[in-house]
Amino acid sequence: MVNPTNREVLSVSALNRSAKMLLEGKFPSIFVEGEISNFSAPASGHWYFTLKDAKSQLRCAMFKGRNQRLRFVPRNGMQVVVRGKISLYEGRGDYQMISEHMEEAGDGALRRAYELLKLKLESEGLFEPSEKVIPELPNHLAIVTSPTGAAIRDVLQVLSRRFPALKTTVLPVAVQGDEATPQIVDAIELANRYNDDPFDAILLTRGGGSLEDLWAFNTEPVARAIYASELPIVSAVGHEIDVTIADFVADLRAPTPSAAAELLSPDQQVWQQQLDLIEQQLSQLITGQQRQLSQQLKHLTARLRHPGERLEQLHKRFDELAVRLSRGMNQKLNKTDPKVLQHRLIQATTRHLENKDQRLFRANSRIISPTLQLERKQGQLGRLENRLQQLISTKQQQSKGRFESVGSKLEALSPLKTLERGFSIVTQGESTTDVVTSSEQLSVGDKISARFSQGHATAVIESLEKDKD
Repeated sequence: MVNPTNREVLSVSALNRSAKMLLEGKFPSIFVEGEISNFSAPASGHWYFTLKDAKSQLRCAMFKGRNQRLRFVPRNGMQVVVRGKISLYEGRGDYQMISEHMEEAGDGALRRAYELLKLKLESEGLFEPSEKVIPELPNHLAIVTSPTGAAIRDVLQVLSRRFPALKTTVLPVAVQGDEATPQIVDAIELANRYNDDPFDAILLTRGGGSLEDLWAFNTEPVARAIYASELPIVSAVGHEIDVTIADFVADLRAPTPSAAAELLSPDQQVWQQQLDLIEQQLSQLITGQQRQLSQQLKHLTARLRHPGERLEQLHKRFDELAVRLSRGMNQKLNKTDPKVLQHRLIQATTRHLENKDQRLFRANSRIISPTLQLERKQGQLGRLENRLQQLISTKQQQSKGRFESVGSKLEALSPLKTLERGFSIVTQGESTTDVVTSSEQLSVGDKISARFSQGHATAVIESLEKDKD
């Protein structure tokens, strides 16, 4: 029996308030899936409805500030996933869910899995900016995609227009379904270990579709294979509005397959202009060096002096000194004893003549024959000309090698080479210019012509089958 003096008596409001605090503390934010019934949207802008399944039901409210963010209007019978918190309306003691977000079931489940994986990989650092560099001019590009989809046709068309010399290899994979994920992972690993003709970059691409269609590119194995790749990877999955986990992990994200092809291929016209500019600069450099060497030769030639001019100057100087010596001797003779003067004169004359003889000998030894100097300068000019010719030859060989490399790549992609490998060119009717590139251009009963490497043939269309992405 309960002791009346020890019992705690609660008011209805206090009990409801305590129950509300307990519910909100226990379930701060949860997801609930169910079918909408009793949906009501009064003038206040708030929504009221019931979520139910086969055994139970739950009252829900979604206020105006929240429901305006939805992209659809709920209706009775719709299966949805609601995110919100559990609460209790104290005025009536009603247990209810306050909805903060709503999405349709099915796609909503995939979206939740997408968000959870995104948060996980982001926390591990897989979305950090990559240090791998997309090459400006790749020699060999690996394309991981479906070989029959629209994406590969768009990519090859852009590459052929912008830079047909770029070598490409398609690594065929399924792009949706259960087999897509392991095949994409295997293709990325194969591209990284392929050594016969190594790849420089990988293009991972497919056309647009629903979230379920693109799900292979939102899986963890594909994300980790992209992150582990040593080759840079460009992701171009779906349309511009489609964003996948692969886009976040890849080294570069392109909005469409065609845009990815634009990013990976240089413009051949721009490269041709650069080659022309380099050739012009090389020609100007060679002309400038020739002009400079010619000026140096003229300057050295002008500085050469004939040895006879130098000898003539020395003879004039010798005559002047002899006159001065004779004049001095006469002055000495008038003032000094003749014998002393004679002895001094002989000594002075002897020293003077010896000095002049030595100076003349040294001067003669320094004089180089003009013929010898000219031969030396001609030899120097010949060596400079040889160096110039070697420079011109080296630059020409380098330019020739680069042009031959590009030419060989262009020849490898020539339509005639394609025909020799067993392909054919199909045109409409008897025309040789209306090339058929899609079954969309034909109808049953149309006549077509097929050109082979050797000869051609005509045929009539009996049936058509269109590719599906």
